[in-house]
Amino acid sequence: MPNQFKRSSKLTIETRACYCPRLTNDDLAPTLYQNWTWYNIFSFWMSDVHSIGGYVVAASFFTLGLASWQVLICLLAGICIVQLCANLVAKPSQMAGVPYAVICRQAFGVFGANIPAVIRALIAFTWYGIQTYLAANALMLVLLKFFPSLISMTHAIWLGLSQLGWYCFILLWFLQGTLFWHGMSTIKLFIDIAGPAVYVVMVALASWIIYNTGLDVISFTLTNKSLTVGEQSWQMITATALVVSYFSGPLLNFGDFSRYVKSMSEIRRGNRWGLPFNFLLFSIVTIVIVSGTQSLFGKMITDPIETISMIGNNLAVAIGLLTIITSTIGINIVANFVSPAFDFSNCSPQKISFRTGGMIAAVGSVLITPWHLFQSPELIHYTLDVLGAFIGPLFSILLADFYFIKRGYVSIDDLFDSTPKGRYWYSGGFNPKAIAALLPSVTIGLIISFMPFLHEVANFSWFIGAVVSGGCYCYLARAEREINTQTFTVRGIKY
Repeated sequence: MPNQFKRSSKLTIETRACYCPRLTNDDLAPTLYQNWTWYNIFSFWMSDVHSIGGYVVAASFFTLGLASWQVLICLLAGICIVQLCANLVAKPSQMAGVPYAVICRQAFGVFGANIPAVIRALIAFTWYGIQTYLAANALMLVLLKFFPSLISMTHAIWLGLSQLGWYCFILLWFLQGTLFWHGMSTIKLFIDIAGPAVYVVMVALASWIIYNTGLDVISFTLTNKSLTVGEQSWQMITATALVVSYFSGPLLNFGDFSRYVKSMSEIRRGNRWGLPFNFLLFSIVTIVIVSGTQSLFGKMITDPIETISMIGNNLAVAIGLLTIITSTIGINIVANFVSPAFDFSNCSPQKISFRTGGMIAAVGSVLITPWHLFQSPELIHYTLDVLGAFIGPLFSILLADFYFIKRGYVSIDDLFDSTPKGRYWYSGGFNPKAIAALLPSVTIGLIISFMPFLHEVANFSWFIGAVVSGGCYCYLARAEREINTQTFTVRGIKY
C-alpha cells in the first residue's frame, strides 16, 4: 500500500472513530504525523548515554583489568548488539504508528498486553524516582557551593531526606512534570538540546584536565589488575553483556519514539550515529576525564558531579552541574516518564490519558522513596538483575511474534478490536501462549538473580530470559506461523 495513502490524516481520523473505546484514545491511536528525523533519534540516544549513570558505567569498564583495546572491542560489540536490537524493535511501532503497549497486543492479546505494559511501567517509574533523586543531589551541590548557609537545612532528616533535599527533589519533580505536561513535541525539542549540551561540558572538562595535567598522564587502562587469558575472556564477555543490559530499558520502550519517525531508513541512520559513534566517543572523553583526575586530585574520581565540583571557578561549576542535571532530566523523561504514561493509559484508555498516566508514574516515584533504594547497594544490584530478568523476555516475545510468527505484518485495525472477530483477540483478549512463554523465562531469571552461587551468571539475565522466552514462544505458536506463511505472500501492513 502506498505510503502516502497509509499516512492519510483523513483515513486515520475516520478509522479512529471506529476503534473500540476500551482500547483507544488520542494518545494510543496511530499517530497522525510521522515527522521525526534521524537527528531526533540521534538526540534520543544522546540523552540516554549522556547521564551520570552512563558516565559511571563507561568508566567502570576500564577498571576491569583489561587493556584499552580490549575494552573498546567490548564497548563496540555491546553497542552494535544494542543497535541491531533497536532497529528490530523499532519497526513494528514505526509501521503502525503506535506505542509499545499497543503493539504488544499482537503477541499478548488486546487485553493481555496490559501484563507487559504494567510490568514495564512499574520498573520505569522506580528508576524515574532514582534518577530524580540523583539530579536533586547535583542541584543541592550547586546551591551549597553558592549559598553555604543552606548547610543548616541538611541536618534535619524526614523520611530519609533532609529539608534541602526535599526542596531540590520536589523542584526537579515539578520541572520534569511540567515538561512532560507540554507533550511530545516539547519533549522532542528538549532532548534535541540536552544531549549536545552535555558534550560541550564534557569536552570542556576534558580540555581543562589535559591543560592542567598534560597528555602524558592520560591512560586508557584505569587499573593495575593482572588477569589470566581465561579471566580476560570472561571479563570481555561480561562487559559486552553489561552494555546491552544497561540499554535494555530504553530498548524496550524504543517503539514509543520510533512511532513518530518518517521511515525505517531515518531510524537506522539515527541509531547508527546515536549508538556506536556516540557511545564510543562519549566513553573516550569520559576516560580522559577520569584518568586525569588521578594526577590532578590525587585520586581517581568516577562521579562527574564530584569532578566538576572540584573546579576552582564557581561559574564553571554551576554551568557544569546544571548541564549534568539537564542531561539527567533528559534521560529520565525519555526512558522513565513517557513509557509508563503510555503503559498506564493502555490499562484504561478512556479514564487514563497519556498525561494522567504520566502523573500516576510521577506520584508513584515519590511514594517509593527512591533515596532508600539508592542508598542500599545490595538492593540496587538485585533491582538491576530483576530488571534484566523481566525486560529480556518481554523484548524477545515481542520480536519473536512480529518477525517469526506474524511474518512482519501488522493488522492495525485489529489492534483496536475487542471482539472475538479481531485477529488479536485470542482467548478472551489474552494470548495464553505468550503468557506461558513469559512465566518460565522470568522465573529462571529471578532464580539466577537471587541465588548467590549464580552471581556471575546474573549479568546475563537479559540474554538468558530473551533466549528462553523467544524459543518457548516460537515453539508454542508454531501452528500460527504456518497459517501466516500460507496466508501472506507480500510483506507489508494488513488493513
